[in-house]
Amino acid sequence: MPPVLALMIWLVLLLGLLCFDPAREPGTSFALWIPLLWMLIIGSRLPSQWFGLQVGSLAQAMSEGNPLDRTIDLAMIVISVAVLATRSFNWSGFLLRNLALTAFVMFALLSIVWSDFPFVAFKRWFRDLGNYLVILVVLTDPRPLEAVRALLRRFSYFLIPLSIVLIKYYPGMSRQYDPWTGSFADAGVATSKNMLGVVCLVSGIFFVWDTLTRWRDRKERRTKKILLVDLAFLAMTLWVLNLTKSATSEVCLAIGSLVIWMVKTGWGRRHSGLIKVMIPTGFCLYLVLAFGLNLNGELAQRLGRDPTLTDRTLIWNTVLSIRTNPLVGTGYESFWLGPRLDRIWEITGRVNEAHNGYLEVYLNLGLVGLSLLTGFLLTGYRNTCKDLALHSELASLTLAVWTAFLFYNMTEAAFKSHPMWFIFLLGSIAIPKLAEDRAPQAYIKEDGRRRIRKFSFETRMQRGTH
Repeated sequence: MPPVLALMIWLVLLLGLLCFDPAREPGTSFALWIPLLWMLIIGSRLPSQWFGLQVGSLAQAMSEGNPLDRTIDLAMIVISVAVLATRSFNWSGFLLRNLALTAFVMFALLSIVWSDFPFVAFKRWFRDLGNYLVILVVLTDPRPLEAVRALLRRFSYFLIPLSIVLIKYYPGMSRQYDPWTGSFADAGVATSKNMLGVVCLVSGIFFVWDTLTRWRDRKERRTKKILLVDLAFLAMTLWVLNLTKSATSEVCLAIGSLVIWMVKTGWGRRHSGLIKVMIPTGFCLYLVLAFGLNLNGELAQRLGRDPTLTDRTLIWNTVLSIRTNPLVGTGYESFWLGPRLDRIWEITGRVNEAHNGYLEVYLNLGLVGLSLLTGFLLTGYRNTCKDLALHSELASLTLAVWTAFLFYNMTEAAFKSHPMWFIFLLGSIAIPKLAEDRAPQAYIKEDGRRRIRKFSFETRMQRGTH
């Protein structure tokens, strides 16, 4: 098949899905396209990369950025602020309900003062501020639960089929050289195989959750069509994920799917308290085994993988040998700049992240930033557990994302403009933060039978944000 024809088929399929999607819910705001565009950019490539406008060295591109990218980011930030203004968003109320996140973001802004590159640090902080603004557009949508579903579904509709087209028909654009293995890897719409793995991870977790959530209504005609679409995209996602050979995304998808399945089963509903204890306990046990007994290396070796986790251990040792302020770090997103970057590249090659999210935060914001981030993670888990106790449909998704996100950051850095950070924020600060009535459903007993009474999302949004 000619490549141009394959691209046209993808475009027709995409338009057909967007126009005739059986899962399409009326009532969501047109402004939802702004967070979708933001998520598509951080999940694939920057506009300058798509148009081939990046010039200069990699180090120069990392510090200076690109005018086209900055213009598009600024436009989306301005539009998001305008949308929130038209919805009379209560900023003070939101900040008070998200004190842990507010403290982390404000400390990141303060860290610009001691950065070696304050202007670059501020530009990056302002760009990342867009994450929170576009998420608030989703939060204030007239139908926030449907908005989250539409956002993640459209994200997959765009990137998964396009990745298949690029891999099969445009290898020159989608195939990247892997300096660690010395071979070529399929990157699809992304800039590396690991980032394509992230796209598959987000898509896979969503379609597993949506399938299991709708399964009880599988005999309904509309639900049958939705399930067919879900299963088709889940199959495509797994096929692309298998091509990426991204072990981190594969493991995290398995973990996230297991969490969703546990919560959705009868056993999980009866033992929700046990699940709340099992997940953090399991993560702590993993930390002991991984770093105390070198579980990661031995497991990777048994699976035929590099016991150094593709030289991640070399990167970790190298960055820790660089002198930084252990209390406050080098400043927001400032570690990978200047002489430090040159010194690291001499030892490890051209890397631009620590391949460990917690270590990355420590390098940039020190122990103070890491402590504030930990507080936000714990707050997000507490909110999710409240939703789980109220049998919220979204609770299983947010719990799966929270768990997968914790494990993902053990070998990748995602506490920044990253698809996993984006959907983690959606689950931790967007939908659950709805004043007293946090869950989209509550159960009542009537005539000895268990029935569902649905609360109005519009009413809760008025209580929580107006």
